[in-house]
Amino acid sequence: MTGQALVGHGRLLDVLGAEVERLTATAREAAPDTPVPTTPGLTIGEVVRHVGGVYRVATGWMTEGRRPAGWQRDPAEGQSGEEYLREGFAALHRELASHDPAEYAAGWWPADRTYGFWCRRMAHETTVHRIDVQNAANRIVTEVDEDVAIDGIDEILALWFGQRLPMIGLSGTFTGSVGIRTGGHDWIARAGPGETVAWRCSAADTDRANGLVNGPPMAVYQWLWGRLGHGSVTWERSDDSIGQFWALLRLATR
Repeated sequence: MTGQALVGHGRLLDVLGAEVERLTATAREAAPDTPVPTTPGLTIGEVVRHVGGVYRVATGWMTEGRRPAGWQRDPAEGQSGEEYLREGFAALHRELASHDPAEYAAGWWPADRTYGFWCRRMAHETTVHRIDVQNAANRIVTEVDEDVAIDGIDEILALWFGQRLPMIGLSGTFTGSVGIRTGGHDWIARAGPGETVAWRCSAADTDRANGLVNGPPMAVYQWLWGRLGHGSVTWERSDDSIGQFWALLRLATR
């Protein structure tokens, strides 16, 4: 499956900016030492700093042509977590906005070394962590628009299941395929000894998979990222294949 996003570059830039505002607004109203259950061991303040650090790493990849070694890992003395995040976001946004999404940019995914990859990755990175912070702060979780959720589903399947797992040397213990169906879109994810692959497909293909997962786009998006429990989506057919798929995703995204 290619890394081409299902929504446009400009749309993803807008999503990135809006999600930064939601994340920081929620974090500002909550105690920074509030635990974040969906990122065990981290607090709200640490999630904010984490996102600011991720922005710097992404910008470094694009500007230096490799994974940056000397990036600012923590806020400067006297700098708040929000200031650290916003400073990182400003540099990231300038870099993304000043390049065509199809232009080459170094990155860690061989299938897509473009500015478009980084725009998509940062939009979903921020969205998922915004959901984390809103949940931790006991706020109503803002809905993710359907087209963005569907694009995020496509990204996690292609990038994290299909690419990240082979990069870290993990695969299935038995061969099983899972269809994912939501919002008029279908995918197959297949795992087995030495194999984790995913691709976009037709409804007829998902009907032949060992297991099938379906639900509203935002629910499927959060479930794939481990942000919602199994009751948020519908499982059909092989529980074993779906269970293996979900467990492998947790290893890929930890």
